[in-house]
Amino acid sequence: MDYEARRGATYPVHTRQTPKRAAELLDGGSLYWVIKGVILCRREIVDIESFEAADSPTGLPLCHIHVSSKPIFTEAMPRRPFQGWRYLSTKDAPRDIRDPREAGDLPPDMVAALKEAGAW
Repeated sequence: MDYEARRGATYPVHTRQTPKRAAELLDGGSLYWVIKGVILCRREIVDIESFEAADSPTGLPLCHIHVSSKPIFTEAMPRRPFQGWRYLSTKDAPRDIRDPREAGDLPPDMVAALKEAGAW
């Protein structure tokens, strides 16, 4: 059984703040992974779940952004590290590419970075 099947169809990404534009994100939005200063893949957002401090396991406000467990690889796009949300318009987002695991055309250091970041 492969990793994605064991993990399930979706999994939550934890954050403290609920995105202000949550409705837009649920209408075809994605989380893009910046790995060592480069966007390399994205995962589709399928649900956003907010918890008040009293209802969260940590006692602090909490948001789970449920994303697809299957990564969608993108053209490499340099991106400085940042904290918080950045909304990418369609024209500013990197284009999708075929799954490089099937083609075997990624350099070994990029494969290592993807694995280290949990994107692969």
